[in-house]
Amino acid sequence: MIAGRAQAAASELGIARAFGSYEDLLADPDVDAVYNPLPNHLHAEWTIAAARAGKHVLCEKPLATTAADAERMIEACEAEGVLLMEAFMYRLHPTWEAVMSLVASGRIGELRTVQSWFSYFNDDPGDIRNLVETGAAPCTTSAATA
Repeated sequence: MIAGRAQAAASELGIARAFGSYEDLLADPDVDAVYNPLPNHLHAEWTIAAARAGKHVLCEKPLATTAADAERMIEACEAEGVLLMEAFMYRLHPTWEAVMSLVASGRIGELRTVQSWFSYFNDDPGDIRNLVETGAAPCTTSAATA
């Protein structure tokens, strides 16, 4: 059933290949790298599986739900000789690359402090990104715990 749904979506979008499971995708020798956008609590499991299958991994943020899991992911990727990168959008964004170049040039003086804020509004208590059991941070606001 999953393979059929994957194939239907691939056909609709003009994608040549589809897989019925993560295992099938990781077993394909023509796949060099994977993007791991799974819920946070699955990042470590599937990043390590991808590394063991010899695939480079771009893992959605947060990389892991614990420091121990992040260390296991890094160790697995290093052991298999594959790259691991967290999908943190700002790092390679052209605007931030320009800022880094400007700071590095010294044109605006010495950098002393950086203050930044990224947020989005999501107060749905049933959203997987808000469930502690799937890797969300515990929240004490009434909107997230209602």
